[in-house]
Amino acid sequence: MASDGARTSPQVSIVIPCFNEQETIPRLCTALDAAVATLTAAGRPTEVIVVDDGSRDRTFEALKSAAAARPWLRLVRLRRNFGQTAAMSAGFERARGAYVVPMDADLQNDPADIPMLLGRLEDGFDVVSGWRQDRQDRALTRRLPSRMGNWIISKVGGVPLHDTGCTLKAYRREVLEAVRLYGEMHRLIPIYAQWTGARVTEMVVRHHPRTEGKSKYGLGRTMKVLLDLITVKFLKDYSTKPLYLFGGWGLLLCSLGVASGVVTLVEKFVNPANYAHRNPLLLLAVTLFIVGMQLIGMGLLAEIQVRTYHETQNKSIYLVAEEINTPCVESSESSPVTPLSSTSVRSIG
Repeated sequence: MASDGARTSPQVSIVIPCFNEQETIPRLCTALDAAVATLTAAGRPTEVIVVDDGSRDRTFEALKSAAAARPWLRLVRLRRNFGQTAAMSAGFERARGAYVVPMDADLQNDPADIPMLLGRLEDGFDVVSGWRQDRQDRALTRRLPSRMGNWIISKVGGVPLHDTGCTLKAYRREVLEAVRLYGEMHRLIPIYAQWTGARVTEMVVRHHPRTEGKSKYGLGRTMKVLLDLITVKFLKDYSTKPLYLFGGWGLLLCSLGVASGVVTLVEKFVNPANYAHRNPLLLLAVTLFIVGMQLIGMGLLAEIQVRTYHETQNKSIYLVAEEINTPCVESSESSPVTPLSSTSVRSIG
């Protein structure tokens, strides 16, 4: 039977994905103790959902030990490492609070900043994005790529945020209900939200240097985010009318082909010894350009197929192995969300 703390309908749900963070768990739980106490004292009952994304160390054992004395701490263990976006999605789907606050497990985000973010939500905003203005990371491998990526994301997505990569954000739960996450798209949620009419803002939050464990981020993730951004742009502008994109390029290429044919015919009659098709660079350029367009087009169409596959069959992008402190079933009058299980511990597999 779940404890009374797990029965209480929270106002705030803090979602924390983690992977191989056994050294950080004790400090994380201590910081969460203070944050939950502060929020509860302010009249904001709070739950914390930690999603173990297939850790290979003793992260989940440390979390289970911590959850035994903390009824507000809910645990979800995924069967393998599905990635941060999938882990965050698992937490979002289980969040019961009207406000949902994701943050990192490495304590570079400060839980003490959460009340400040919630205050901005109560000012009328739907999304409040953290801005690590004084970021405590390596300049060359972390801060510089992040600034470049943030500039591109702001320009393409149309949401002028300084730090889309900051995990610490605050959402009204209804903003997340219609969002399905893939790839590394959790950091692009503010773009999705603004497209649906949500009010988005940002505010400066603290950022601490990592003291335990190793960072799971690298330059490769920046490239993945940029590729996801291309997908998001495509889904926004062309998901219901892809022919406008592919047809436009097709017409352009056909026009260039006709023009090239006309030039070739003219050269044939003006100077029979000078044929354009004998220039290998021209053939190479045309071949590379067409092949490149085909690859981009197949990639974007594949993204649509992936979404169709998952959403029409209601297939999840993650598999849960075990849950702890899952809330009991409550009536619809007492809780706006139907809980997942009637037991406090659930194991799968």
